[in-house]
Amino acid sequence: MAPADAPPRAPALRPRARWVPATWGELPGWSADALAEAWPALRAGCVRPAPGWAALCAELWLAAPPADDAAIRAWLEARLEPWRLESHDGRADGLATGYFEPLLAASRQRRDGFSVALHAPPADLATRRPYWTREQLETVPAAMAALRGREIAWVASPLDALLLQIQGSGRLELREADGRTRLVRMAFAGHNDQPYRSVGRWLIEQGELTAEGASWPAIRDWAERHPGRAQAMLWANPRVVFFREEPIADPAVGPRGAAGVPLTPGRSIAVDPSSVPYGTPVWIDTTEPLATTPLRRLVLAQDTGSAIVGAVRVDYFWGWGATAEAQAGRMKQPLRAWALWPVGTRPPP
Repeated sequence: MAPADAPPRAPALRPRARWVPATWGELPGWSADALAEAWPALRAGCVRPAPGWAALCAELWLAAPPADDAAIRAWLEARLEPWRLESHDGRADGLATGYFEPLLAASRQRRDGFSVALHAPPADLATRRPYWTREQLETVPAAMAALRGREIAWVASPLDALLLQIQGSGRLELREADGRTRLVRMAFAGHNDQPYRSVGRWLIEQGELTAEGASWPAIRDWAERHPGRAQAMLWANPRVVFFREEPIADPAVGPRGAAGVPLTPGRSIAVDPSSVPYGTPVWIDTTEPLATTPLRRLVLAQDTGSAIVGAVRVDYFWGWGATAEAQAGRMKQPLRAWALWPVGTRPPP
């Protein structure tokens, strides 16, 4: 901990956030978290340490894992200080949403039941900024030609492809041309530089869903019941994400986030990096979706997303599988958050 006679810390400003000095006692549930679950994610973040973390990461890598949660808590309290995250106008309340890694059936070849392509980046992607919109890529001959030959795999529906693009990556149970099936990952490889528009927001504006009911399951259900309007919904989001195929050597390891390290279910979050640097431990105080069960735990800022903007704004990585999909698709919870930073150092401006 900081020495008792240390001078008071002053608030620190980042481009989209104000960091306000706090105490450990302000963190709701701090004494109850199973911190041993966060230790591997904390070490993984040190592969690419945040500015000012080099010395602490060197110590962390050399240290044997603490014996229990209490020992980890003592280790963290001795080396880090909490800072409450606020907007520049002093708002400490924000929003937590969730994301996950989808698992979809796919085919290497276009065939019955698999008619929607996932594409690698077009060869001319860097020459046109912004690139063609989603609608143009499906209707303009020159745009369609740019995608020809860039198909990696085929999935069942446009909503499956959109889901992968929104989540940024996904797992495919990919049927090869010889009939064998293997597990591969579609990893983020770029986008068309168009703005992201939420299809859920479009449905709300159309009066089709309420703000409270605009979950991914509800969006998929609406599209299935309104096939004649589903195309307009999809085109309302002009952003298209392109992928690269990666092998999955260990199914227990998550996809790499924007920080360049594998994401840990329940312990990794996406943040606005102009508010919270990658690699920063963050204490979140929120609740689970559709419940009042507290979700208070140590997580690591290891990813970002186009919709994750602001000081008190996180996207919580649930992992993969049906439960992760259900939780992520419904999560839209109030949030408070504290960044943990090395004692005696200032967060980077």
